[in-house]
Amino acid sequence: MVNRELIDTLNFKSHDLAFRWKGLIRKASQLKHYNSLQDETLIKSNADFYPLLARSLDRGIDRSLIGDFFVKLGKDRMQNGYPISEVVFAVNLSQQVVVEYLMTDFVLDNTVRMYQAMGAVSKVAEFFLLGSFYLTKGFLEETWTSMSGSGKVSEELLKKYFRDDFFFKKE
Repeated sequence: MVNRELIDTLNFKSHDLAFRWKGLIRKASQLKHYNSLQDETLIKSNADFYPLLARSLDRGIDRSLIGDFFVKLGKDRMQNGYPISEVVFAVNLSQQVVVEYLMTDFVLDNTVRMYQAMGAVSKVAEFFLLGSFYLTKGFLEETWTSMSGSGKVSEELLKKYFRDDFFFKKE
């Protein structure tokens, strides 16, 4: 069972966690698109991750809920010109923020807390791995839509490079 304190932190301190994430973004020189954004825009773009993670930790992984959130995020990021490599890296930094919180601020003063933290880290990793899958799915779906709608790329060429069968299908 995940500690209530962690779930409450993810829900009620999502802005603080997003602020920490912004600090990691600012240190990552390879995140040029993200680093071109204003601080508050960055923080706002990340704050929604943590309540969704809290819900997943509290009620269990809901593939549909996580899928919807991350597919939409992937599509939005593609439409707004983010490189997919930066988006995946930025999501990974969100995971890093939560793990760092667990290892530093979530006081590991006894064995029970230590095991709670270890269990939470595993669930956090599962959430973000699933999120990255759906994020990529959404990004590629939007890329397919954009390219096929332009009329400049043949269906044959699109099928050659977009081999996945998950486009526009619900799981």
